Amino acid sequence: MIDRIIDFSVRNKFLVLLLVGAAALAGARALRDVPLDAIPDLGETQVIVYSRWDRSPDVVESQVTYPIVTAMLGAPHVRAVRGFSDFGYSFVYVIFEDGTDTYWARTRTLEYLSVCCRGCRPMRRRSSAPTRPVLAGCFSNALVDRSGQRSLADLRSYQDWNLRYHLKAVPGVSEVASARRLRPAIPGERRPEPTAQLRLSIQRVVEAVRGGKRGGWRSA
Repeated sequence: MIDRIIDFSVRNKFLVLLLVGAAALAGARALRDVPLDAIPDLGETQVIVYSRWDRSPDVVESQVTYPIVTAMLGAPHVRAVRGFSDFGYSFVYVIFEDGTDTYWARTRTLEYLSVCCRGCRPMRRRSSAPTRPVLAGCFSNALVDRSGQRSLADLRSYQDWNLRYHLKAVPGVSEVASARRLRPAIPGERRPEPTAQLRLSIQRVVEAVRGGKRGGWRSA
């Protein structure tokens, strides 16, 4: 077979040179157009379920982590489920088979999560991590006012209410996390007459404000 290829190449030199040139041009075009990653994504398709409950690890394990893990074992295309419990926190990693669509996996996870956690009333917060690969890169930026006319609180407000949304609109960006410092406070004023008419104590007002800060305003 090799002898025939060599004989054909010797007898048809022009055709061989033409094919080699066409292959070189196709390779150069593919090298320019095909996207290349410096660190290719070799991670599995996984969904992380994060839960928060201010209890000891053994209670979190029995009341939160174990029900979620046992329910996720029956989800379709699930290859492995790993749960970790800590003081006040619970992480469940649902790993799917190779080739599973990420958004399909998140949908199935939320579907099984809504069924298995009906009895977990004490759980304060339960959510899924943003869609991103395991080897996702991290880009850090700093917002600096070189004119000196704005304070750090103004820059933090601009970051949270303006710049953050533009960064999340960039293709490939799944999450924008700001430094947990200089979070602007929302001023509040207590009106004595309405609170006295409603018979609300200061403690109930403070609890209502704290509950709204954790997620969603609630009536006092």
